[in-house]
Amino acid sequence: RLRGAPVTIRFVTNTTKECKRDLLERLTRLGFDIAENEIFTSLTAARNLLEQKQVRPLLLVDDKALPDFTGIATDDPNAVVVGLAPEHFHYEMMNKAFQ
Repeated sequence: RLRGAPVTIRFVTNTTKECKRDLLERLTRLGFDIAENEIFTSLTAARNLLEQKQVRPLLLVDDKALPDFTGIATDDPNAVVVGLAPEHFHYEMMNKAFQ
């Protein structure tokens, strides 16, 4: 019914463990009729904010989430994006983030 209604449809999640493309593939396998542009994640919100503020982040996110940040400059970071990425939470990376 929603597809036939005059409304915009979005599938919203707070996951930071995977990029939109992987999430789309998983939802499609589960039988959802969904397009990538209908998915809005916390990574989508983070990317939008990075672009709006024009900052260069240190990305403390799972490697599977990195494709959602393609094209974002990360050299000489002046911001930090934190997601669920326990493998990146170690002294060296935390020191880098705090600097």
